[in-house]
Amino acid sequence: MKILVLLFIFLNLVAQDDYSLRVGYGQATKSDFAQAVYGDWATSPLSSTVLSLDAGYLLMQNFNDWPVDIYVKGGVDRFETQSGSQKIDSGATVLYFNQTSYAGRAYIKAYWNFDFLKNRVRFGLGEGVSYASDILNVEKYEADGKNDNNSRFLNYIDFSLDFSVGKLVKYKQFDEVYMGWVLEHRSGIFGLINNVRHGGSNYNTFYIESKF
Repeated sequence: MKILVLLFIFLNLVAQDDYSLRVGYGQATKSDFAQAVYGDWATSPLSSTVLSLDAGYLLMQNFNDWPVDIYVKGGVDRFETQSGSQKIDSGATVLYFNQTSYAGRAYIKAYWNFDFLKNRVRFGLGEGVSYASDILNVEKYEADGKNDNNSRFLNYIDFSLDFSVGKLVKYKQFDEVYMGWVLEHRSGIFGLINNVRHGGSNYNTFYIESKF
């Protein structure tokens, strides 16, 4: 953690604001994407956490004279899932064993910037693709329970809300350091990708991000 703090301090000292770096930690939810966006963060029956690292490059600032910045981004995730089980429609019991998996993603993300209570707030929405080293246990669980398919390659959505740390603590050097929440979503877009309709995942993740 000390290394991360020093890294963010260094990045802000040499800030040019063309790049971004995000570190986050979160947990899987059994809620679908729409439910999670509206604050229903019920924990998944399988205990699964994610440690994520994300980097981006600013493509356009104040797009079309709106307070919207557009980035191209890429990231990696490390998933840790505990063992579990569930009964499926056939009456059989499916077992899920401890799992460590990784996933990479690439996407385009837009941030809408606005001021609220003397702070800078950003609402972000990203769209792209994600590829996992294994079929994630939480995605297996969803698919098995609904007789659905699985895939390592899925659509990726990145939905976030954050605020400026510097403006909150009145320290200008950290104005471009942001803390917030992101919903990391993998899905088959209702069967459009590899016929995956339900075998996706949602991770509620809290993060710190710096522009540099």
